[in-house]
Amino acid sequence: MAKKGLSQQAYEPIPEGGAYEPYVPASETYFEFTVKAAVPGILFGILFGAANAYLGLQAGLTISTSIPVAVMTVAAFRALRRVGLRGTLLEANISQTVGSASSSVASGIIFTLPALFMWGMPPSLVQMTLLALCGGLLGVLFMIPLRRFLIEREHGHLPYPEGTACAEVLVASEVGGSHAKNVFLGLGVGALFKFVFTWMKVLPDKLTVGVPGLLKAELASKMSSALFGVGYILGPRIASIMVGGGLLSSLVIIPAIAYWGADRAAPFYPETETIISGMSAHDIWNRYVRYIGAGAVAVAGIITLITSIPTMIESFRIGTRQIRDRIFENAGPRAGLEHGSGSPEGELRTSRDLPLRVVGIGALVVAGVLACVPQAFGIDSFATRAVASVCVVVFAFFFVTVASRIVGLVGVTSNPTSGMTIAALLGTSGIFLLMGWTDDSGKMAALTVGCVVAIAASIAGDTSQDLKTGFLLGATPRKQQIGELIGVLTSAVFVCMTILLLSRGLGFGSEELPAPQATLMKLVIEGVLAQELPWGLVGIGAGIAIVAWLARIPPLPFAVGVYLPVSTMVPVFLGGMVRLVVGRVVRSKERKDQARESGVLFGSGLVGGEGLMGVAFCAVVFWHKYTNRTGDYPLRFGTDWTALTWLPIVLAGLVFVGMIAFFARQCLSASPTAADPPELPADIDSDGS
Repeated sequence: MAKKGLSQQAYEPIPEGGAYEPYVPASETYFEFTVKAAVPGILFGILFGAANAYLGLQAGLTISTSIPVAVMTVAAFRALRRVGLRGTLLEANISQTVGSASSSVASGIIFTLPALFMWGMPPSLVQMTLLALCGGLLGVLFMIPLRRFLIEREHGHLPYPEGTACAEVLVASEVGGSHAKNVFLGLGVGALFKFVFTWMKVLPDKLTVGVPGLLKAELASKMSSALFGVGYILGPRIASIMVGGGLLSSLVIIPAIAYWGADRAAPFYPETETIISGMSAHDIWNRYVRYIGAGAVAVAGIITLITSIPTMIESFRIGTRQIRDRIFENAGPRAGLEHGSGSPEGELRTSRDLPLRVVGIGALVVAGVLACVPQAFGIDSFATRAVASVCVVVFAFFFVTVASRIVGLVGVTSNPTSGMTIAALLGTSGIFLLMGWTDDSGKMAALTVGCVVAIAASIAGDTSQDLKTGFLLGATPRKQQIGELIGVLTSAVFVCMTILLLSRGLGFGSEELPAPQATLMKLVIEGVLAQELPWGLVGIGAGIAIVAWLARIPPLPFAVGVYLPVSTMVPVFLGGMVRLVVGRVVRSKERKDQARESGVLFGSGLVGGEGLMGVAFCAVVFWHKYTNRTGDYPLRFGTDWTALTWLPIVLAGLVFVGMIAFFARQCLSASPTAADPPELPADIDSDGS
């Protein structure tokens, strides 16, 4: 194959009566869905699924992993080539398709299920896995009948930026580009950082300084390479908006509450024991600012949802029309199928989908499992389970149709998963309120409905991007769809095991794992069903989100900054600033694209390395608790190794600055590859940010 890269057709609408010629022509057949392709995808999916779960619970964000998994797969195939096992481009595409599914599963779970732990109703591994499987399967299945319209007929009109970038990375690797070094380097640096700062704790993992003249105002920064990598991926604009929200909390809201409560002799609700003057800055954040932030995030999510309604309605109208056309098409004269494959005779290899009967039967099976298996929703009432399962199918079908088109327009970055989940929760909670199901079982059922819908909407966006990659490369859609299903089936249990481990090791709602999105969903359900919230604080947060929106500031990232501690936002901001500086220093467009690509891959590696080491540390903490051991964890030294208390603090700052300098040097030293460098989007799933 002597091609240099994707043709210009990959970026332009196809003229009337024309057809797109993929990188691998439909007339040619290569190895595609093989064990050699599936196994690396499964392993890399488990790796990044666990890391994404940790990151999402810490910062409310998850990264899209298609591109890191793609480059790691290429590296794995090159290693296998040395022992005589050669891989094809289409096998690498299947591997990234399988591997990328785990991030969407992790997103849906960490956005919702930690609320059950915070309610004191921890779900079992069986329940979590059932919900993850049902949501993932619905997301993939409902996307199948939409592929021909959204991916083929709308080619050139719906760019699917992540899918196009992933295709470019794979093609660049095929013709001689090398990208894997930065991912593996990031994995090593991220794991080392987490080991030194959190596990060994020889250096403090957070630096804090008081602000003179402002009562209880503090500035702080976590020594987190993963959050720094996230900031680089997000870019300077969103990173600045998020840290702006954090500064509002730490420099305005916390001091304002401290001044207001300085003379109060009684605790202020929701605190019932400690008066405000006796609270630290962290206590004020924990007891008051979190509710303000949660109100801001809730309203910001609703604003994002409302502003997306025209697109959602149009997407749903077009999607349902396409599904109807597909049904009539299969029932008409072209319904003659060969070998029972569900594909009309003479159909091109690159246009073969799984048959519609698989979609219908699969959706019915999922609904039946949710309604008939008590462990799914965790409740005994069949009537409640039946209503909840209907809500799942209806909301999932609607939001899968919507998400599949939205990510085609603006990428996974702006897929409003939080807003869709909030809408599903509000609708389900409203139905349950009318039926009088307002007890704990009602809250659990409503939340689990939101979990399945969130996973379905999230994985529909990922499936759309993967199918776009396959369309540009010349993959067989049916094999990719099977790969997505395998990715869901294999990653679900490991992501759920990670969630359980994190809950038992560190706990949700803690400073280490605040679980911001799940706290938001918990707030929504409590507001509708229990109707017991500090509405004054929630209302202040709502006002902040509305003002941000009126000021044309993206409300959701700003609200997330208000909700999370400023120490989480500062490293994100620093990462965004490094991307800004690198973009200013490098002049040529080719070098600038290459520097951005290297940074995105390095940043993805930092997230993966720190996340995996964080999960490993949680395993040690859980083992320590389970075996009732006393004393410090293995290899835990602490910061008291010197009598100079200032020395670990200074060294921590120097190490973090050194990491930033090394990161910037890697970006600036990137040299153009033999192929044209791919346009890498800000590859973050932050729900409309």
